[in-house]
Amino acid sequence: MNRDKRSQIFELLKKENPRPQTELRHGSHFELLISVILSAQATDISVNKATARLYPVARTAQAILDLGVDGLKEYIRTIGLYNTKAENIIKTCAILVNEYGGQIPATRAGLEALPGVGRKTANVVLNTAFGEPTIAVDTHIYRVANRTGIAKGKTVREVEDKLLRWVPKRYKRDAHHWLILHGRYTCIARKPRCNSCIIYDLCEYRAKTET
Repeated sequence: MNRDKRSQIFELLKKENPRPQTELRHGSHFELLISVILSAQATDISVNKATARLYPVARTAQAILDLGVDGLKEYIRTIGLYNTKAENIIKTCAILVNEYGGQIPATRAGLEALPGVGRKTANVVLNTAFGEPTIAVDTHIYRVANRTGIAKGKTVREVEDKLLRWVPKRYKRDAHHWLILHGRYTCIARKPRCNSCIIYDLCEYRAKTET
């Protein structure tokens, strides 16, 4: 795929959704971090249901730390891998309280040093909370990037590196949100909804469904 076609794709995605946002509900950078940790191998819907109960009770690092592992589990047990996530979140909150005054670090190194935070989670937080032009590649973005031809790669990191290299600078800040939403609602896994796709004519997927 050439540069002009990529630009046209992102321009269309921008026109459809000028100000894309994460679907994880949060009221602070800290809540965003916790929600993203919880979202690993879980849906945003399931995370939002759990945090709708959790955040009114504990919305700071100290408050969640005070719940303890068992107390936190009571709020997140409907989410996959909740045992491990509860332990990691409590450890993360302890670090935030002791080393950052309860705030979250604004650097990749600081974020990735937190238990339960990998590169993808750090990318989401850096982008959504701090406005950095990072692109967190999840299963949706990996699928869309490969299917459309925007950035083909055999690994998540390869796709991320190519997107960072090839997405035009003016679109890079919001590219993560546009691609994940496109993969979640249009370019779905089993049968992409090509008949309602705004980038149908630009997409290079060979097995497009009929319009």
